[in-house]
Amino acid sequence: MKKFQSIILRYAILLAVAFPNLYLFYFIFTPLTIYFSYFLLNIFFEATLSGNSILIPPCFEIKFIEACVAGSAYYLLLVLNLSTPKIKQRGKSIIYAFAAFFALNIIRIFVLSLMYVNSSDFFDATHKILWWLGSTIFVVGIWFANVKYFKIKSIPFFSDFKYLKKQIWKS
Repeated sequence: MKKFQSIILRYAILLAVAFPNLYLFYFIFTPLTIYFSYFLLNIFFEATLSGNSILIPPCFEIKFIEACVAGSAYYLLLVLNLSTPKIKQRGKSIIYAFAAFFALNIIRIFVLSLMYVNSSDFFDATHKILWWLGSTIFVVGIWFANVKYFKIKSIPFFSDFKYLKKQIWKS
């Protein structure tokens, strides 16, 4: 029965965090993403911060929208963590996954910013590729690293489904 309660609690947390519109992730990671990006860019340029934009002289504006923060990627990492039973170090696993994605996202923003400021011919293509594929590849790579590092043996959703199916057929 304790395992069943664990399943209910984990999935209830996932539903609660998803409403309304992943607000929690954007509330936490929007300022962090903007300030860390600003700090890094300010090392190389005389950048100024104006709301959700970083201004770089003479005329470059790097505007942060929700897609830059990638709140849904953090949510997917949380889903993968909470839909997997028996992670002894779940808290550490979630922190590791979030920190790894955050670092990769800041690097992505920094590289794209350098390309933009230097008027790279490849900026638009690189930006679109990283927008459409980059976050997904980052999440998958981080999850596989998480599985290896934390020795996760179960499969998200499937292991819970298998347990529930077994319980139903027992009855």
